[in-house]
Amino acid sequence: MACVAHAQVAVRVGSKADNEGALLGQVVVQVLRQAGVPVVDRTQLGPTSIVRRALLNGDLDVYPEYTGNAAFFFHRESDPAFREAAKAYALAASLDLAANRLVWLAPAPADNHWAIGIRSDVAKREGLRTLADFARWVQGGGDVLLAGSAEFVESDAALPAFQSAYGFTLRGDQLLVLAGGDTSATIKAAAEGTSGVNASMVYSTDGAIAVTGLVVLDDPKHVEMVYQPAPVIREDVLERYPAMRAPLEAAFRPLTVEVLRALNARTQIDGEDAAAVASDYLRSQGLIK
Repeated sequence: MACVAHAQVAVRVGSKADNEGALLGQVVVQVLRQAGVPVVDRTQLGPTSIVRRALLNGDLDVYPEYTGNAAFFFHRESDPAFREAAKAYALAASLDLAANRLVWLAPAPADNHWAIGIRSDVAKREGLRTLADFARWVQGGGDVLLAGSAEFVESDAALPAFQSAYGFTLRGDQLLVLAGGDTSATIKAAAEGTSGVNASMVYSTDGAIAVTGLVVLDDPKHVEMVYQPAPVIREDVLERYPAMRAPLEAAFRPLTVEVLRALNARTQIDGEDAAAVASDYLRSQGLIK
């Protein structure tokens, strides 16, 4: 009887409180329920610091995390491995398993990092496809006006890193700094040309990109770390329910940037419930009934 009771201990699923976190958390919840695993839904728990601490303290059993964040967890921000997808995942997985007995399942192919988006008409007119093209445009006196949060404009990991790597500098009058960190606001400003804005800070999987048609500039120098989402599970929980691995990895495998943008648009832009969007996605993949 003890073994049966032990096997039925519910798995506590957490997630971050943002739109994408809510969606990915619901993907995990519904996949586990389909697999017959008892679940406690603690999704949309809070920001990274709170959810990560809950997992480390044993208050959560699994949540979706991004490979690049492991660089900050282990103070390896300058490690070039975190700028290559396969190496980033391998290093995140090995560090967390050794230090915390946490298992990173295979990540989604989508990479959710800071980027710069350009109005499609401007990108076409100026031939802008990469940040190197953007630098050329800026250096040539282009009529750039970029909307971003204070964090994006000031953080060493964001605009200053792009400027340093690609050799351009945006003047104060070429920046529209918006309160808060909501990319929906900056994308909307660029898409609608508010106050002449034609460029925006974005996260590469933002749902608003799918709706507005903003062109996200490629980063050939890999300035940004790779942020691929993956389920992270306490090792003892995975040992208790080893059948979790295959369906969770099958659910994350189809999540390309394009797929994740489209799903995020349904929650961010259309206001749909994350659980309903996750359910539609999983049904379309044949992963739940």
